Parts: sequence; structure tokens; C-alpha cells
Amino acid sequence: MTSLLPDLAELALGRVRDVVRAPHPVLSTACAEVDPTLPETVTLAADLLATMAVSPGCVGLAANQIGVPARVFCLDVSAHPKTRTHHGRFVLVNPVLVEATRKERAREGCMSVPDLTGDVRRPSRVVVTGCVPGTGEQVTVTTDAFEARAIQHEIDHLDGLLFVDRVVDAHALHQRQTYL
Repeated sequence: MTSLLPDLAELALGRVRDVVRAPHPVLSTACAEVDPTLPETVTLAADLLATMAVSPGCVGLAANQIGVPARVFCLDVSAHPKTRTHHGRFVLVNPVLVEATRKERAREGCMSVPDLTGDVRRPSRVVVTGCVPGTGEQVTVTTDAFEARAIQHEIDHLDGLLFVDRVVDAHALHQRQTYL
């Protein structure tokens, strides 16, 4: 499979950006498709990765979470304990959920909603297509378990949805626990 990251030299240029928090309007707006070959898209990918890297516990970040309404997200679930399958650290531009099966309920959290977690029912196996920033090459990601959930969470961001919009019922929203 082709690498899902642009040239590593370009990624070194990423800058850490502030994460937008709900109820900021950019989080409830559907993001626009972008040209994956434009230098601005590669810069956005680098900024997403840089911001994710300095954010403890962060496994994914969508462009609108840093204030940019573009259909781009980054992901890296490789170190998460619930991960089975993973594709390492990657960025997808203009992702499309092609196939989704086997719904399961699990707890989710989000940097844009830092004080809450919630139980969300999502498919646990997915196939997603998208483009690699820089080259524009279309790739297909087939995955399951936690990576599948995280990808859907990020695509929801790009569609203007937060996990709180998908909680299973009124009792499925919880105050985030802090552990010392």
C-alpha cells in the first residue's frame, strides 16, 4: 500500500494550532472538499499532525477542529490499548465512508468537547477512501475496532457533527473522569 503521509520533510514544517471547542460554529458546519495536491493542503496536514502530536491522548484531529473548514483529518491509534488493526499515523483528504458493518456501542471523547464523554453506537468494520496530501493519490483504508471508530468520529467532524450528536440516549453522556 502507498504511504498515507506526504514527504516527511514537508511534515517537519507543521505548526501547532489551537483546538477549537464547542459551541464554535466551525464545528457544526460541513467542511468543503479541497485539492489534495495544493501546498496549502500539505501544510494543513502537517499542522494537524503537529497539533495531534502535542495533545495528550489525542488519536485523531479534523481540520475544522483547528478552525479550517476543509475535508482533511489525521489519525494515529497505534498506541491506544483498544487498537487491533491500525495503519500508523496518516492523513486523509476528502475521505468517503464506502462500507460499514457490525455496529457496537463504546465510549468516545473529543478535544473539542473536553469535559464530556459519551456512549456512541458505530460500525466496527469500515472501508474508507480518500486522497494522500501532496500526491493526491486515492487510497483505500480497510480497518476495524478502535481505528474504525476513530475514523468515523473524524468524518463526523468533517460533516459538522460531534459525538454528542450521536450519543445513544440521554443517559449516555458523562462527565469526563480525571485520574491523578
